[in-house]
Amino acid sequence: MKRQNQSSVAEFILLGFSNFPELQEQLFGVFLVVYLVTLLGNVIIIVIISLEQSLHVPMYLFLQNLSVVEVSFSAVIMPEMLVVLSTEKTSISFISCFAQMYFILFFGGTECFLLGAMAYDRFAAICHPLNYPMIMNKRVFMKLIMFSWVSGIMVATVQTSWVFSFPFCGPNEINHISCETPAVLELACADTFLFEIYAFTGTILIVMVPFVLILLSYIRILFAILKMPSATGRQKAFSTCASHLTSVTLFYGMANMTYLQPKSGYSPETKKLMSLSYSLLTPLLNPLIYSLRNSEMKKALMKLWHRKVDSHLL
Repeated sequence: MKRQNQSSVAEFILLGFSNFPELQEQLFGVFLVVYLVTLLGNVIIIVIISLEQSLHVPMYLFLQNLSVVEVSFSAVIMPEMLVVLSTEKTSISFISCFAQMYFILFFGGTECFLLGAMAYDRFAAICHPLNYPMIMNKRVFMKLIMFSWVSGIMVATVQTSWVFSFPFCGPNEINHISCETPAVLELACADTFLFEIYAFTGTILIVMVPFVLILLSYIRILFAILKMPSATGRQKAFSTCASHLTSVTLFYGMANMTYLQPKSGYSPETKKLMSLSYSLLTPLLNPLIYSLRNSEMKKALMKLWHRKVDSHLL
């Protein structure tokens, strides 16, 4: 932000879905419901894992961290978008836009690495069950968690500072649902070629590399599943892996299409839909995919529910 004084833009205008004024109320209702369900689902996961000692193992602690990321990621984008949909206030200050971009990149980058760590954890548990306690000990777990969060901070700090070092001399209309890098970059009145090279390289390292490692992990997991003697066990494991891969592909695929080429030829409406897929759908689906299909989580939820009911009866 060193060159902020060279910018004549003091605030930006978020256009959101202003091209469809007749749909504003319906979109507000849908997004509000999705946001509340997302918050509820992820908060329940965080609380259950915090309170249930039997779930204090790497698999569920990774999931807890993922839910914290999902709640935070949604909170950065959704409230502002709901305000834009429900009122005439579509402006966002320069500083607020900087902050929103920073936290989108922070939580998005953290999720990229966290999903990779979760896939490695499942790979170790399924393919090397006897050595799993040594492979995924407390020290390794903490290193993977810290690496994920610190990497998110580094990605956000470098990219946001670089984008807002460009001068913005007008226009100030961001044709998007939030202050995401590609949409803001289009308004910069300077040569952004070097940044686009960085964005391409960074996306390969931050998005593509974890995604490829996840795919390789699941390929190994699938081979291990095929060796299972029980047909029911194979079916259940295949179903779980397919659900995980669907969520992961949706998140990484859309993030890759958005950030690999910041000034790509996609239409603004297509970019908005791609952004919604990983900022709205993924945080909503992850609790359903990773938790509600999980028998241990369901048992823990029922246990806490009965404990709460019994305490009220007493």
